[in-house]
Amino acid sequence: MNQSVVVVDYGIGNVFSVCNALKQIGAEPQLTRDIPRILRAERVILPGVGAFGRAMDALRGFGLDEALGSYVATGRPFLGICIGMQVLMDSSLEFGAHAGLGFIPGTVERIPSVDKAGNPLRVPHISWSKVKPAAGVLLPEQWQSTPLSGDEDHQEFYFVHSYHSKPNDASNLLAVVDHGGNDVTAAITKDNIVGVQFHPERSGLAGLNLLGKFMGGP
Repeated sequence: MNQSVVVVDYGIGNVFSVCNALKQIGAEPQLTRDIPRILRAERVILPGVGAFGRAMDALRGFGLDEALGSYVATGRPFLGICIGMQVLMDSSLEFGAHAGLGFIPGTVERIPSVDKAGNPLRVPHISWSKVKPAAGVLLPEQWQSTPLSGDEDHQEFYFVHSYHSKPNDASNLLAVVDHGGNDVTAAITKDNIVGVQFHPERSGLAGLNLLGKFMGGP
């Protein structure tokens, strides 16, 4: 297993936490915004925290939007985390309309602020929560082929967010998390791309297991 992975450094958030988590599983993270290094990478992780528009401005400012598109086209593994997942979509409605990278068709929308009975919910959603396969993930082998594979009943991840991704195609919705009886997007996928809304680098053993599977481990 090749242990090398590029973590994209574009000035948005939690890159050092992600690198430290990767080192814990024996990976060799390269923190960089150097485009040739990104294009040569065997695997790429795009982390991020904060607002969608600011993240996209930073990616464009460094020329990383086009570079990431070229990397994704190679078919090599790509993981987006939190805002790094949301920017994979076509657009976001957070603090106005903003265009995203467009790797996965769909939008980023505010999570529900009321439960199924109409009672108010706290937004942002901040919790340790279990994820479950989305309705479109009908076959166990589909789930087991993703970095989220394993016993979902014993996997809790750390969430902190007010918006979530809404893919146009149900087949791109990998996992959801319960928020007051509402299914909120926890993970998306398309071809070689996986995006997770939660923070694996802050999710203990479950998060390390996910990163290990992204790196090609069992």
